[in-house]
Amino acid sequence: MARRAVLAGGLAVSAVGFAGLPAGAAVRRPAAAPSISSTADWNARDALGDIEVLDSKPTMIIVHHTATPNSDDTSQAHAFELSRQIQAFHMDSNGWSDTGQNFTNSRGGHLMEGRHKSLAALQGGTQHVKGAHAGEQNSVSLGIENEGTYTEASVPDSLWDSLVELCLYMVSQYGIEPGEIYGHRDYMSTACPGDVLYARLPELRQTVGASLGSAVVQPSTWPLLRPGAQGPTVTALQVLLGARGLAVPVDGVFGEATQRAAGGVSAARAGSGPSCFASRVAEPGLFGGLAWEDVAPVLGAGAAGEAVRAVQVLLTSRGHYVPVDGVFGDRVVSVVRDFQAANGLAVSGVVDQASWQRLLS
Repeated sequence: MARRAVLAGGLAVSAVGFAGLPAGAAVRRPAAAPSISSTADWNARDALGDIEVLDSKPTMIIVHHTATPNSDDTSQAHAFELSRQIQAFHMDSNGWSDTGQNFTNSRGGHLMEGRHKSLAALQGGTQHVKGAHAGEQNSVSLGIENEGTYTEASVPDSLWDSLVELCLYMVSQYGIEPGEIYGHRDYMSTACPGDVLYARLPELRQTVGASLGSAVVQPSTWPLLRPGAQGPTVTALQVLLGARGLAVPVDGVFGEATQRAAGGVSAARAGSGPSCFASRVAEPGLFGGLAWEDVAPVLGAGAAGEAVRAVQVLLTSRGHYVPVDGVFGDRVVSVVRDFQAANGLAVSGVVDQASWQRLLS
């Protein structure tokens, strides 16, 4: 099937439904398998030791960029050389057993198996090869490295089309929800997959969902703070760091002292080391991903302390005025409920993970 046909619009559902289902019910359309070159095709080295094949399906897809030059060479030969270079770096510099990601996507739109056995597992649709691309998420996610650096550069159409095609096939094979496509930065303190590609992830989810006839729920995610960032999100982080006994100024500026303290939290969460794994690009001073979970506790009525003060700072900055006194009283419960209702969240009056993500974003 031609690529453009695969990426065409979603499955139509008649007024009386399809196959007996009510009108509007999600009916998934199987996706055709894209052309993916195997590790043998690009002459990969043998893995060092066993590849861990899990008897479970992944529940999400994590998108990366390689943080390498934006090459104009769109040939398959170049794509194969890229795969060999990535594998060499991962094995020789990072000391890993094989390539970290499951699949690689070149700027010319050539798809390649990354870690050995990933292609066979994807084709089978019941098993998953555990990669080394996103920390704690490796056992539940598939990783796709996209050639290039997308901090400012636009995404080539050829790379975008093949990324959609691969995600569509992954979602179809494993039953992954289209809304469960994330960027590397959603889980670790990294700018990967670059601001430009990351900004297109809602479009990627929507395109995949439409092609399958599936509704898409866009996820809430944690913000990424960079050196020099300013505003209430930084102020809240500083208050939260203070609640952990870390001495930082509460000035709303993500300066060196705040970066050091936040970096310690990231390191404790195993977020240290090379963060965009296909390159040697250093990313000092970033804070994001799951490191937020370690500083932002679930809070409800009766709670008190600096974490509550951080919530109050964020609510006030968004026009929901409450006293910034560190006490989670009746007024705060009511305002949190209003905030949740206005943002499509479960209305509980409790600041849970999703509420923190909305408040911080």
